[in-house]
Amino acid sequence: MIPTAPNGREAEGQRVALLTQHGKEKVLAPILEPALGCRIAHVQGFDTDTLGTFTREIPRAGTQLEAARRKAREGMRLAGLTRGVANEGSFGPDPFTGLFPWNVEIWVWLDDELGIEVVGMAQGSTRDGHQLCHSWEALQGFAEQEGFPDQQLVLRPDGPDNPRVHKDLADWASLRSAYETAHAASRAGEVFAELDLRAFASPSRMARIAEAAINLRQKLLSACPACEAPGFWITERVKGLPCAGCGLPTNAHRETIRACTRCDHRHVEPRVDQLKADPSQCRWCNP
Repeated sequence: MIPTAPNGREAEGQRVALLTQHGKEKVLAPILEPALGCRIAHVQGFDTDTLGTFTREIPRAGTQLEAARRKAREGMRLAGLTRGVANEGSFGPDPFTGLFPWNVEIWVWLDDELGIEVVGMAQGSTRDGHQLCHSWEALQGFAEQEGFPDQQLVLRPDGPDNPRVHKDLADWASLRSAYETAHAASRAGEVFAELDLRAFASPSRMARIAEAAINLRQKLLSACPACEAPGFWITERVKGLPCAGCGLPTNAHRETIRACTRCDHRHVEPRVDQLKADPSQCRWCNP
């Protein structure tokens, strides 16, 4: 059983800085505010695209987590608050086969009063639509297939590396205008179309951002039994669940370790949902 704080609301009445220009406060506030009793303070005045863009004009420096931390810190600085939260997403091949597009979203929560960091995450398969269009009719077909205008698009002349990017295409008139401009600038008479992956422009990504926020909420409501700091969560799963066939240890986990983000308290939980591993998971029974 996951321990919880006496009221589960360590941030009761506190303002929490959120630096975003992509509408993420509309997703985060309804998830965190009722549960934690905090208020999400939407912070503006800093162009988060300078930290990296999905359309590749500006590469992201460092890791996904480091980028989220920078956003949270900048929001806290601008708002003059001791608590901040920020999101960062990434797209790439799936971690299992490397064949399918995959989206990972994280939220990082920083609390300088307690000196803690809590990270919520959600991940899963996603859409990765792109097409080289030789005509307006071809672009129309691609746009309809990808759910435009709810899912916005980005256009470029010729190919994915052309620096002349057309964004903020949220209706058919703006899409047609951008197409004509990009087509006129193309040496080959081709326009490259791809999904706009900014949060406000991508409903599927925004849904995953919400999933990550729910995961963050779960962790923030899980308190350390020793010091009551939020974020007491699983940090390790220890392999070695015995095989039901031969009794030897397998790669299936046999116990879970939860650890505090603030003190050194740890809790080992033996697995109770499954006492033996299926022989199909055993390298001796199923080499």
